[in-house]
Amino acid sequence: MTNTSTTDRAQWVRTLDQLTRDHEGDPVVIEVLDQTYGDNEQAERVPFAYANYDPRDDVVVIAVGGRSGRYPVALRHMIWHPVEITTAGDGMRVADSGGVITVVGFFSADGRL
Repeated sequence: MTNTSTTDRAQWVRTLDQLTRDHEGDPVVIEVLDQTYGDNEQAERVPFAYANYDPRDDVVVIAVGGRSGRYPVALRHMIWHPVEITTAGDGMRVADSGGVITVVGFFSADGRL
């Protein structure tokens, strides 16, 4: 996957679909960087299920788990009113309209980010 940074919402669905195809099942870490409430880890080393953008509700959804007995429930992290999505081979970054940044990092086969 190439590095992509865009504020063009028309590309978000296609970009996140490609990210899902490239990384489905890979272990991820999800971190939220918020100047008001501090940085928080939402998930670590949980299998990535999918990422998508819903233009009608203006939300990016990142789902983990839900595909095996070890992780039977899909957990969804929602980013309302995103303004920019940046993807790279090892992860993605989503900024929302309030300045909160969500970072998703994919672990490599050797267990490193």
